[in-house]
Amino acid sequence: MKWAVIVFPGSNCDEDAQQAIIRVTGDEATLVWHQETSLADYDAIVLPGGFSYGDYLRSGAIARFAPIMKAVRDKAVQGTPIIGICNGFQVLTEAHLLPGALLRNRDLHFHCKMVELRVETNRSPFTAAYQPGDILRIPIAHGEGRYFADSAILHELQEDHRVAFRYVDNPNGSSESIAGILSKERNVLGLMPHPERAVADFMRSIDGAGVFRSIHQYVTEREGAHAH
Repeated sequence: MKWAVIVFPGSNCDEDAQQAIIRVTGDEATLVWHQETSLADYDAIVLPGGFSYGDYLRSGAIARFAPIMKAVRDKAVQGTPIIGICNGFQVLTEAHLLPGALLRNRDLHFHCKMVELRVETNRSPFTAAYQPGDILRIPIAHGEGRYFADSAILHELQEDHRVAFRYVDNPNGSSESIAGILSKERNVLGLMPHPERAVADFMRSIDGAGVFRSIHQYVTEREGAHAH
């Protein structure tokens, strides 16, 4: 299978994501520049962390207008797994591919540290390798990671089991300790922590590898089903 890692001006976790994918799955992973207009050849899409367009206006607010984003939307409609990590999560909310918004951390400080996440559901292309209740050690690095949504959206996310990950100890003031959420169709995931930075022993955790393994398994099984 082939992965696309979207590169915006200011992305800085793009090669980290690319190398994590290759390390965990052995798949082909290509860096795709934001001015491209087609993602037809790709089976999974990653919007990586960083500071797209310098985070001017708001994090992700300008990136949503990048030429590549129409192709990202089209792939979302087709059911392709799309994961937005950190700044990528911010881009997905700005593009209305996920509900809610990412605000400044409650204490207005940038946090860069290892945190514990609880897996809330394994019914998604991104979390099938885990069990609900699993505790993962995955780092965060963000200044605008406080997930916010109104009570109706929070209720809907809870009722539909679309909260993918929660913080064990909320580092940023996120509503209901939410660290990652799924789209209605469950094929788009946004999460603030960085699973690509937790895929090898030298990174002090391999708990993020399951995210990439889950996507690989999902696409492989989906393609197998189509072949029959």
